[in-house]
Amino acid sequence: MTGAYLSIMTEKIACNRCLYDTSHPLGLVIDDDGICSGCRIHEEKDILNWNERWQLLEKLVKDYRCKDKRNYDCIIPVSGGMDSYFIVHIVKEKLKLNPLLVTYNKYWNTPLGIRNLANLRIRFNCDILTQNVNPHSVKRIVKTTLRSFGSIYWHCIAGQTVFPVQVAVRKKIPLIIWGAHQGMEQVGMYSHEHEVEMTRRYRKDHDLMGYEADDLLSDFDVLTERDIWQYRYPEDEELNSIGVRGIYLNNYIRWDPKAQHELMISKYEYQTSKFDRTFDCYDFVDCYNYMNLHDVIKYYKTGISKVTDHAVREIRHGRISKEDALDLVKYHQTFDPLYIDMFCDWLGIDEKSLQYVLDMHRNKDVWRIDDNRNWILKNKSNTNFKNKFVKDFSFKINSSFSRDFDDGYITIGKGYP
Repeated sequence: MTGAYLSIMTEKIACNRCLYDTSHPLGLVIDDDGICSGCRIHEEKDILNWNERWQLLEKLVKDYRCKDKRNYDCIIPVSGGMDSYFIVHIVKEKLKLNPLLVTYNKYWNTPLGIRNLANLRIRFNCDILTQNVNPHSVKRIVKTTLRSFGSIYWHCIAGQTVFPVQVAVRKKIPLIIWGAHQGMEQVGMYSHEHEVEMTRRYRKDHDLMGYEADDLLSDFDVLTERDIWQYRYPEDEELNSIGVRGIYLNNYIRWDPKAQHELMISKYEYQTSKFDRTFDCYDFVDCYNYMNLHDVIKYYKTGISKVTDHAVREIRHGRISKEDALDLVKYHQTFDPLYIDMFCDWLGIDEKSLQYVLDMHRNKDVWRIDDNRNWILKNKSNTNFKNKFVKDFSFKINSSFSRDFDDGYITIGKGYP
């Protein structure tokens, strides 16, 4: 293979419509018109007959209704943020199913997240199971994943995606209902008509960055089987004996997170909080670290922060121009992460040590060290932005992380005052 051909293959190609390019970590392709696969699949939202797709969903869940109302029809993974309210609203109020809610305790909970989760359970009158892994094991896992492949969030994603499946096997509830498939929404990995479902393979390759729980064990590490066993995915034999399947609602409903959250705010008093590193104040209000340290790590490793994902989504929904979206990204990416001291205290490390490890995982194709030994983006663009536009972009902020309490991780929360 010639060097010229390799150069063509590795060159980043940007989408003419949104802010993504072919370096996206989930992978995307650009067509002959310069439009990425994510934008093309998004076009289906204005083409498909969503009434027909809703009927497909009703037909699908029909066989899972329990005649005995004391039993559960399905499982819904939930948290104090993201799309949990909307999923439960659809499942219980529209499909009239009786769900069992399950949640994973990430230990970095905000008071607002605890409030939202308690309010969710109360408003919908649902039973909920919470998985609390030994916090000492969680800390050891975080140290390992941070050092090995630059992730503090592996345990959160692993727990959030395996606990519902374990409960499905244990309680013999075969249907798990998820919200949106990330690969479809961001990069157009599948069509809505493929009706893709959750798989062990997708979870490992994309959600878990290629690492199953047992892959974390090493003769050169302090982790033991006692630390990781609760993150193991059930065996195929167990799944098949129960008939476990995980469906995504965005295959059957025209998915629009902004509109959905604002409906949940008005109907069920879902509460939101301002972020420095993005304009979207709806999604990750339950965690101190997701839109702070975790987002900075993503930025170091990929050159893309979460505000880019939010801006791309708003471009595709026609609520913002590409030019204004780029201004928002430039503005929000400049903010330093908050609550680093809380994380370091929790993990038992100092901030300089943390920064040293983070710099080890910077993507050298994206970052370089300047003459003053500072890390800078290789292709840093003009950082001018329109202050007026940033202030006027319409997202509803109705609360704050701390809810007027002192900031601090809520390790266990059973309700809210």
